[in-house]
Amino acid sequence: MTDRDLLVRLVFGGMAAQTVRAAVRLRIVELIGDTPRPAADVATDAGAEPQPMTRLLRALAGLGLLREHSFGTFAVAPAGTLLDPARPGSLTSFVRMFTEPEITRAWEHLDDSVRTGDVAFDAVFGTDFFSHLARRPELSAEFNAAMSQATEEAAAVLPRAFDFGRFGTVTDVGGGDGTLLAAVLAAFPGLKGVVLDTADGLAQAPETLRRHGLADRCSLVAGDFFHSVPKGSDLYLVKSILHDWPDDRAVTILRHCRAALPPGGRVLILEPVLPEAVGADGDASTYLSDLNMLVNVGGRERTRRDFEDLCRSAGLALLSVTPLPEAEPFSLLEVAAAD
Repeated sequence: MTDRDLLVRLVFGGMAAQTVRAAVRLRIVELIGDTPRPAADVATDAGAEPQPMTRLLRALAGLGLLREHSFGTFAVAPAGTLLDPARPGSLTSFVRMFTEPEITRAWEHLDDSVRTGDVAFDAVFGTDFFSHLARRPELSAEFNAAMSQATEEAAAVLPRAFDFGRFGTVTDVGGGDGTLLAAVLAAFPGLKGVVLDTADGLAQAPETLRRHGLADRCSLVAGDFFHSVPKGSDLYLVKSILHDWPDDRAVTILRHCRAALPPGGRVLILEPVLPEAVGADGDASTYLSDLNMLVNVGGRERTRRDFEDLCRSAGLALLSVTPLPEAEPFSLLEVAAAD
């Protein structure tokens, strides 16, 4: 790929995202199903015009989500199956959420956020992101579903990456619908669990626990981790929470975990850990996530040194950082009370 080709592909990236969004909204993968179908038939089922539908399907084939099996007939490629909400590992809610105007509009003001350090979302919508979600129940539900889908890969890996069996009770701080904690509890039958989140965040948690047969081993606590976290656990799990917040608020969350931590207890942080310098093979998505934190919520992705500083300010010590290759870009950070 030439330098020019690279730049053109990057500029067209927003168009590619909207193409995937259209595929989800029109249920393209569901309509094609398991066998190749003519574009005209897909258009009929989608209530669309045949010629524009053919153009959309060809664009999706060019993106690697479909294959043009023969002239005008399309099949679903392996990556495209992730756009079927009925399949395990589906990312349809993730696609919907991160192509929503509420997410993309703030990106139009990235340069302003870089100049000022201010959160563009707040200026565009007149309130912060999470307050906006609280006023939009449908968007809040989509956000919760997107976070659950984004967590599934990490949930499959985490129980093998850490010895939860030496603990008695784990609290998932900001644990949403309980997807991550359910995977841990299923793998360690002697472990009990607590999911802490807002009432809206916990809305789907009872169904998650029921589906996994864990309702009797896990309790749900509606609360605010900026106020406190429940005591009584010897392990506190914090996944994809700290990066939503600036340093002072992230320290507050960790301080509350420290206040609840018994002797010998641990805090597990599950987040991307940026290298000190970007390498030639660096994962661009993590740096884009960092900018998304900047424009939409005011948080940031962090390096190991950044996490060490946060922990030190909260009375904690970072013991180890373990990359999780099967759940990139996440790493597992084990944290204990500082001496």
